[in-house]
Amino acid sequence: MKKKQLNGSPAEVEAAFYDALNRADVEALMALWADDEEVVCVHPGGARLIGHRAIRESWTMLLEHGGLHILPSQLHETHNLMSAVHTVVEGVTAAQGEPQHLVATNVYMKTPKGWRIVLHHVSVAPGAVPAEPPSQILH
Repeated sequence: MKKKQLNGSPAEVEAAFYDALNRADVEALMALWADDEEVVCVHPGGARLIGHRAIRESWTMLLEHGGLHILPSQLHETHNLMSAVHTVVEGVTAAQGEPQHLVATNVYMKTPKGWRIVLHHVSVAPGAVPAEPPSQILH
């Protein structure tokens, strides 16, 4: 498998993030975070985790039994030269086999090493997975 380029676009970093989650690869996952100790991660229903050590420990525990099989969709993105904010719907299958969905906000900053994650925040969303929104193309 070809290794993802770490200095690519925010979309490439996001794809590498979900790939690492699905493969339960904590090392690859943590390589995508900014070097700044002010990085933040909030898991569904969890506390705010600040810094690499707390974030690494949480992912290590979450992934100790294998990948999470999360499929992000319905990307909404906002970019400028130095930052990007992505919101996605994360489709997952619960332990009972019932599909459910989460909403995630992923924030990226342009660093000397390329685009890196500075925030990953996920919440359980109510109700059924929303339909794909209509295109916002203006004529």
